[in-house]
Amino acid sequence: MAIYNDDEVKGKFEKAKGTVKDKVGEWTGNERLEAEGEAERAEGEVQDSWGKVKHGVSDAVDSAGDALSNLGKKINN
Repeated sequence: MAIYNDDEVKGKFEKAKGTVKDKVGEWTGNERLEAEGEAERAEGEVQDSWGKVKHGVSDAVDSAGDALSNLGKKINN
């Protein structure tokens, strides 16, 4: 199970909220609501992507730390 960081969670929420507004705007003919939804969905995409980048960097740092720890154990043995 993936553990999401704050930016990923907020981004996914904004994408979902934007999609709902966009569709409601389409169905009702409300161009303002549709445009607002499209903008929120785009903002959510950016925030979610940024969260994924941060998640990837965190994973890389953890892997590097594990590799250094293992190297230190081999050297000490």
